[in-house]
This record gives sequence, structure tokens and C-alpha cells, in this order.
Amino acid sequence: MNNNKQSIKIINSKSEYFPNFKEIFEYKDLLYFLILKDIKARYAQSVIGIGWAIIQPLFFMLVFTVIFGKLAKIDSEGVPYQIFSFTALVPWTFFSNAMADSANSLSANLNLITNIYIPRILIPLSATIGKFIDFIISFLILIVLLLFYSYFPDQKIILIFMYIFLMFISAFAFGLILGTMAIQYRDIRYALPFGIQLFMYASPVAYSTNMIPEKYHIIYALNPMVTVVEGFRNIFLNIENITVEMILVSFSISFLCLMIGIIYFSKTERIFADVV
Repeated sequence: MNNNKQSIKIINSKSEYFPNFKEIFEYKDLLYFLILKDIKARYAQSVIGIGWAIIQPLFFMLVFTVIFGKLAKIDSEGVPYQIFSFTALVPWTFFSNAMADSANSLSANLNLITNIYIPRILIPLSATIGKFIDFIISFLILIVLLLFYSYFPDQKIILIFMYIFLMFISAFAFGLILGTMAIQYRDIRYALPFGIQLFMYASPVAYSTNMIPEKYHIIYALNPMVTVVEGFRNIFLNIENITVEMILVSFSISFLCLMIGIIYFSKTERIFADVV
């Protein structure tokens, strides 16, 4: 009788620092379902429904026009303040809402996280992607306003995809970091609205980057939304407040934050079930 025992070694194919990207791709149908679920839940039992995607940026445009345009008389680079602010509000609204939803998505889906196995990074990713519906609607309103004010973009319009990509990875990166922190530190959820509001005033949404001394523009571009907002204004309003150096700095910081978010998430998700 052979008493030799064979040992079986179980190897974890998942890296400690990065998610299994092949597995994430295999769950693409689940990603689609989560996006659809997020969109449906957002407008369920809402009288106005998807109309909120129109009301929110238009409301802020009116408030900004009265407070900053009329009362404070903020310089709008020779452009009517209404379109000056709305051009910035379109990407900012996506960024702020996507980041907030992504940051809250893990805490809001604790049952999904603790009861079944799925690539958990799909949860904040789906929350971020789902906000593109609202973005498309507000973007169409922007096009109508641009035509009304007789602003017609030139060949620079092709750059819009670069700025949208930067807007997306920035929202996902910050949302992923904050969402992972929120699992362990519940205070993040309560501080998030206040932090987003501060972030808005640290971005050139209500004002122009020209109000910041030029020698600090590169440092200012460490906030990726500076480049996104001024990029939109450059394309649609021909306001030249953006440089190649600012674009490179913003992309660098966004990719760095994305890497930090992915590594932090991958190292922390193993204990999600223990801390909830």
C-alpha cells in the first residue's frame, strides 16, 4: 500500500496589488446589469425622472449668473457669463456626481459584497459609467446654448474625447479611493458633500483660471478638473487658458491617483466583510 500523500498547493491568481483584469472582462455582462440597475434606481419613483439631469446644471447656471456674474461681476473672458459657467458645469456635474456615487457605491451594496462573490471593483466602476447618461443630456443642452449664442467649435472639437477621458478617470480614481476608505471610516460619507463643494470652488467653474497668477497654473493643474473645465472652454468658447504642460500634469496626477486607488482597493477588499 502506497502511503505517499500528494500535497496540493492552491495558488491565488489574484495579485495583492491589482485586480484580475481578465476576470473583470469575463464579468462584462454583470457590469452592464449594474449600470442599468444604477440608472433605474436613480430615477425610480421620481416625478421628474431623468429631467433632473437637465435641471441641475441649468439651476446652477442661473445661480452662478446672478451671484458671480451680476453681483460679484466675475470676469468671463468676454463671453456671456451664462454660457461661460454652463460650459464648465457640464463636466463638473458629471465629475462631482460620479465621484459621489462611486464613493458611496460600496457602502450602499454591502449585501452584494458580503453574500456573493463578484469582482467588487465593478461596483464603483458601474456607478461612474452610469453617470454618462446625465452627461450626454447636459452636453446636448450645451450644444443648444452654444448655437443660441452663436459659438461654433472648430477642428479642436476632436480634443473633446481627451478631456472626457480625463474627466472619467479622475472621477473614478477619486471615487475608488474615497469609496474604499468609506468602508472602514464611515465619516467619509458625511464629509463627502462638504468636500465636493470645496473642490468645486478650487476648480475654475465659477471663475476663470486667469484669476490665478500664471506662474501657479502648473500647480493649479494638479487639480485635473482645472484642465477639463478649461479644455471645454477652449474647445467651445475659444478661451486660451490651457497649455500642454497643464494637460500633462493633470493626466499624470489622474493616472497616479487611479493606480493608488486600484492598489488600495485591491489590498483592502479582502477585509471588506470583516469591517462591515
